[in-house]
Amino acid sequence: MTTRAPMTPSWMNEAPVRALLGALADGGIAARFVGGCVRDWVLDRPISDIDIAVDKPPETVMRALEAADIKVVPTGLRHGTVTAIVRSHPFELTTLRRDVETDGRHAVVAFTDDWREDASRRDFTFNALYADRAGTIYDYFDGRADLLAGRVRFIGDPEQRIAEDRLRVLRFFRFHARFGKPPFHGPSFDACRRNAATVSGLSAERVAKELFRTLDAPGGADAFDAMLEAGVLDHWLPEYTGSTKLRALMAREEKADALRRLAAILPVDANATAIGKRLRLSTQDTVRLQLMLDPGNAIDTTNLRASLYHLGTKLFIDRVLLDAPGDWRAALALAGSWTPPELPIGGNDALALGLKPGPKVGALIEAVERWWMAGDFSADRAACLAELKRLVDAQA
Repeated sequence: MTTRAPMTPSWMNEAPVRALLGALADGGIAARFVGGCVRDWVLDRPISDIDIAVDKPPETVMRALEAADIKVVPTGLRHGTVTAIVRSHPFELTTLRRDVETDGRHAVVAFTDDWREDASRRDFTFNALYADRAGTIYDYFDGRADLLAGRVRFIGDPEQRIAEDRLRVLRFFRFHARFGKPPFHGPSFDACRRNAATVSGLSAERVAKELFRTLDAPGGADAFDAMLEAGVLDHWLPEYTGSTKLRALMAREEKADALRRLAAILPVDANATAIGKRLRLSTQDTVRLQLMLDPGNAIDTTNLRASLYHLGTKLFIDRVLLDAPGDWRAALALAGSWTPPELPIGGNDALALGLKPGPKVGALIEAVERWWMAGDFSADRAACLAELKRLVDAQA
């Protein structure tokens, strides 16, 4: 099915796009925009990457672009993909394909010039939308209607699509979190449920990427509850405690933070080290996750400045958004308006009073710090030195 848009979007008429399409046309190559850029255009959302499908082999595409003095990089020749760089703008061009053999994650492909055949090997109906430079949309599987209805639906037989690529189980929930509306498409959901165990064989890096992108999306809470129901989280995130805290967090956040949202769906006693290892998180992210889950880092509502001083601004904001202590809006405002000062004295000041290095020095500095905090950080260096000397003299 084809439809003609009342007007082409502005990005189709930008100079780099026109130059690229012109070079392809001069080389006798038919080209259509495909995937995300068409999907986002239909939804009137901002366009990020522009991907293009072409009906000739990559070697032919490269010759046509080079003849037009367009830089081209062979980023994936075996799969028919090259990247054209036009006036610093990268465009991914992929030759129409059909699957020859799949192993559940990777496919051996053959090139074709059949647009419908290429569309039929894609995952969801709205990811198989094409558009030409005139704004005509080519829709072989009613993807536009599904997109506008918020329906995430596999193309053809869901079992076959998943058998071709097990990652599509996670992608189903991720795309529903971003584009879907309840209820979930029954046959597609049921196929994911039946194939839930297969995701255990995927790489941790790919799984983590899908989970974080799902958490980042507006419908992430519904998607995770559905993944729990389908058994998709059994291997990778069995600690999942439900979406109640996540939904509350999302209502408070001004900007999504996937790692913070991960903390919101985990119990406070979760082993962040084990989760970080399982999902191949960076050391930095694992440590941050542990700090967000540590009950010892709860906000002291009776002394917000002291909590902000101890936790630091970033962790303080994380814990405020996660736990919503007292007037959490005031706490966030404090984090944005007050920079915790540094204690005006240190260990060298204790040594200057004749003390020897050791635990006693640290204990004295901590005592002064508690006194300084109790006074709302108002004491200057001279006052802190005087308090330190008083404590030293008292122990003499």
